Amino acid sequence: IPYEDFLLALLEQEVMQREENQIASRIKSAKFPMQKSLDQYDFAALPVLNKPKLLQLARCEFIQKAENILFIGNSGTGKTHLSIALGMEACKHGYTVQFWTAAKISNELMEAQTEKRLLQLEKQWLKANLIILDEVGFVPLSKAGAELLFQFCASRYERGSMIITSNLDFSNWTQVFKDEQMTAALVDRLTHRAHIFAMNGESYRFKQSMQRS
Repeated sequence: IPYEDFLLALLEQEVMQREENQIASRIKSAKFPMQKSLDQYDFAALPVLNKPKLLQLARCEFIQKAENILFIGNSGTGKTHLSIALGMEACKHGYTVQFWTAAKISNELMEAQTEKRLLQLEKQWLKANLIILDEVGFVPLSKAGAELLFQFCASRYERGSMIITSNLDFSNWTQVFKDEQMTAALVDRLTHRAHIFAMNGESYRFKQSMQRS
């Protein structure tokens, strides 16, 4: 082939390889507990779930608008799966992502406060385009940990997107944050300009186990 065509093909291959490496680096930095995709999710197991809206959100325009996504519902319905899948799509679109469980980020915040590096840590996390906060309400938090988690979530209000999963309805979030006023203030911020998915249904993990047995 002509030299110019060969050079163009070589450069295109180099660009593609660099993009793939950057995506892989962002996915690694996000610290997902596992890799999941929307294609792997069994939408038939939860017919009430709005699949077209989820596929639209996978374009990641919600991050540009600093909007939140909340998955609320029973255990085993795929809330974590969907949050990771959207997080991976964000990495592919060039955004930085951080994945945390509520218990882990709470402990990290308390440790940072003790070591007087809380402000530094919060600035670091505010730089992330998307924070995924998994399992809110799954593990009880201390009063201090709950207050720090509230401050962190409130600091991202209209400044950065979050995806949050919880097995508790909003009315029961006082079990996590201990204080009714603080809980109401947080829910108000999180649900403003947010996409909320109710995921109450039979655990499809349980269904899969029964099918294998």
